[in-house]
Amino acid sequence: MDGLVTRRRLEVDERRRQLLSLGVELFAQHDYDELSMRKIARAAGISHALLYRYFPSKQSYFRAALEQAAEELRARTAPDPSMPPWEQLVAGLEGFLKLVDENALAYRQLLRSLASAPEVRELIEDVRESTSERILAGLFPDQPPPKARAAVTGWLWYMDGVLLDWIEHRDLERHEVRDLLLGSLGGMLAAAATPA
Repeated sequence: MDGLVTRRRLEVDERRRQLLSLGVELFAQHDYDELSMRKIARAAGISHALLYRYFPSKQSYFRAALEQAAEELRARTAPDPSMPPWEQLVAGLEGFLKLVDENALAYRQLLRSLASAPEVRELIEDVRESTSERILAGLFPDQPPPKARAAVTGWLWYMDGVLLDWIEHRDLERHEVRDLLLGSLGGMLAAAATPA
């Protein structure tokens, strides 16, 4: 009996993972308001009643899909503590750019959803805050100067503009985007270190 329960649980978990992967794809292609649970269920090839068993609302489904995407982001950008801080930053940025490159439509749609979906705003704010803290802790082990904190926070906002341009035009190689972003961060930190 235990084997049957375990197999059933694996089937439920696998179906949920499949639905979340589909959700990431659907929300990347459509505005939040364009999708209904009925349309999502049709795309998944299941009844909307079954979809409601996994997710009680479109909002909970959307949030779970965002959380799955955020987990992948954290995994791809996790710092390697054996590396010096700047190399950790470069490696994390490489992982992030690769993820954006592989999911360009989803990233663009995510940023477009900022105004209409509070969940997206919260997710992006959380990611920016944790990324800023990670960068500052690596570069300033004690206490980061306020100007450096402001520079890193501003750089993270600037990054979105650069990446949207990259997605739109596709006339820069990924390493060129990386070097542009790293150079701009270096310049902003240098300006932050200049006495007033």
